[in-house]
Amino acid sequence: MAKSLKSPNKGGTAGRGSGKSTRVYGLRGVDLGVTDLKSRVRFYTDIWRLAPVVEHPGSVYLRGTGPYHHVLGLHARPRADLLRIDLTAPGKAEINAIHASLKKASLAELEKPASINEPGGGYGFGFKDPEGRTIRILAGDKRHADAGTRADRPIGLAHVVLNSADVDAISGFYVEHLGFRVIDQTRMMTFLCCNEQHHVLAFARGTAPTLNHLAFEMPDIDSVMRGAGRLRDGGFAIEWGVGRHGPGNNVFAYFVGPDDAVIEYTAEIERVGKSYKSRGPEHWTWPPGRMDQWGIAIGPTDRMKQAQQRIAFAPGIFHPAG
Repeated sequence: MAKSLKSPNKGGTAGRGSGKSTRVYGLRGVDLGVTDLKSRVRFYTDIWRLAPVVEHPGSVYLRGTGPYHHVLGLHARPRADLLRIDLTAPGKAEINAIHASLKKASLAELEKPASINEPGGGYGFGFKDPEGRTIRILAGDKRHADAGTRADRPIGLAHVVLNSADVDAISGFYVEHLGFRVIDQTRMMTFLCCNEQHHVLAFARGTAPTLNHLAFEMPDIDSVMRGAGRLRDGGFAIEWGVGRHGPGNNVFAYFVGPDDAVIEYTAEIERVGKSYKSRGPEHWTWPPGRMDQWGIAIGPTDRMKQAQQRIAFAPGIFHPAG
């Protein structure tokens, strides 16, 4: 387990955006409830190729090769749940400003900012968004000093896509209170940007606030391809891919992982600046029978489409036991 940790430089992150005090600037990770902790840890380490960094009774925290303390928390639960999404902010002042903005939204559940007594530490708070998702905003969390890229291993989480019955309304909430920018829209999805990466969140049209998929960034196309081969060797078929998306211009390969979590390897995600011009559904169109730029991908399969609707957020604001 890596021990070389440091606190992040609060002075600035390139491409943070408009500089609004209520702006988040990154996606740290997610916490998943899993039905068989031992086998899920084995999958996400041996096959998916994350690395364990902290273990507690009933919980294991995994890192990528990037700086974040962990990008995936796995917690023993009676059923598969999406427990929490962690977003980062520059410092305590920004955390407090985001909290003040959210107080105006009259949310059903909103914690007070405080020191975080969980792996990775930091300062922040959790809340339930208007559709019942648990989100935590944090700053000053520990970072690994040995961050870098390694062939065929995920750097970290690239983005999370969530389903919503009212994509426009929920996207507006994240823009108004967390400082996201709507970067692109297709007929089915709205993509949200908070730094130089094209998107870190997106909302897909659905019937309930469930998990659509988790995307993990790989160093390059070769790593995506080798990872796809490794997944196939492990008994996990490619459910969609390999291809290249329109919005974000990223290479992708999707799989249905343990507990029917839809997970993606991705690379070459487009970097954007303030001058990037958002485009709507009329721009993102494909010839008949094509679902991406290349037009050679398998899928998306019916199995993947069904799995993209199954995992919901657990009730209450999540905190790990112990």
